[in-house]
Amino acid sequence: MKADAFLKQAAIVVGERADAYGPASVLFERTAKRWSLTLGFPVTAAQVALCMIDLKLARLTDNPRHFDSALDVAGYAAVLHEVTK
Repeated sequence: MKADAFLKQAAIVVGERADAYGPASVLFERTAKRWSLTLGFPVTAAQVALCMIDLKLARLTDNPRHFDSALDVAGYAAVLHEVTK
């Protein structure tokens, strides 16, 4: 799959997740609040996105051709951009 088609697929997935769970910015703020309570220090929505990207990169270490994990990295990068505006 070419890069532009891959990014279009990532955009579709981000849209499907928004339909299922609501706006990414709201979900990532909610997650940041929960992680802040769990960890005992403040966590931002941007840090949530970065940690999710790290999780996917860790998975890709074992199998860099895993399509869904690579797609998720692109999607989380888009969300990172959204929550840092």
